[in-house]
Amino acid sequence: MAKPRIAVFTGAGVSAESGLATFRASDGLWENHRIEDVASPEGWQRNQALVLDFYNQRRKQARKAVPNPSHAGIAALEEWFDVTVVTQNVDNLHERAGSSKIIHLHGSLFHARGTGKREEILEWNHDLLPGDLASDGSQLRPHIVWFGEAVPMMDAAIEVVLQSEALLVVGTSLQVYPAASLLSYLPAGRSILYLDPNPAATGSGRVEVFAENASTGIGKVSERLREIFGVQL
Repeated sequence: MAKPRIAVFTGAGVSAESGLATFRASDGLWENHRIEDVASPEGWQRNQALVLDFYNQRRKQARKAVPNPSHAGIAALEEWFDVTVVTQNVDNLHERAGSSKIIHLHGSLFHARGTGKREEILEWNHDLLPGDLASDGSQLRPHIVWFGEAVPMMDAAIEVVLQSEALLVVGTSLQVYPAASLLSYLPAGRSILYLDPNPAATGSGRVEVFAENASTGIGKVSERLREIFGVQL
C-alpha cells in the first residue's frame, strides 16, 4: 500500500534552532552585513570578493552546525509517509538528518554556479574564490537565489504541493514570496499544519496552527498527521 504523500515546507526557524542566523532579518542585516550587499545581484557587481567571503563563512558555519530535533522529526516522517521537503534554507541540515527528497528553493551553500550564458551548477564544499571558473570561463558564484532573482525550483515545488495529501509548514513567517504562496496550491479539502512560535495569519480556516518552536512541536504535528491518515505506530 502506497504511503500518503506529504509536503513539508520549512523556513529559517528550523535552521535557527541549530544556531544559524536567518537569511531575512528584521533589521535588514544578515550576520552584520546589509542584505543588499551580500544577497543581491547589485551587491555581487559592486564587490564580488566581499560576497564570496561572506558565503565562505556561512558555509563554514553550516558545516559546524548539527541537525536539531526538528530536522530529525521531519526525517522520521518517512517511516509513515512519502515525504518531500521544500526548504527555504540554504544549509544541508535536512540532508544530514536523513531526509531523502529535498527541494532547495533558494539554493545551497554547497553548490556553485557559473555566471556566463551557459549556467553550470557544481557541488562545492570548500571556499569559493575569485578566479574559480566554470567550464565556460565565467566566474563561479554562490548557488543562492538573491533578492530580485527568479526562483528556478518554484515550479517543482508547486508540483510537489499539488500532488500532496497534506502540507506541513515549519519555522517560517510566510513573508517571503513567491515561496509563501505554496500554501495556496494545496488542493481543497487537504490539511495544512503550521508549526511556528510566531505564526503568521493565513486567512484560511483549514490551517491547523501549533504555536511553538519546531524542535518541541515536531512530535505533536507528527502525531496529528498520523491521526489524520489513520496511521498506526
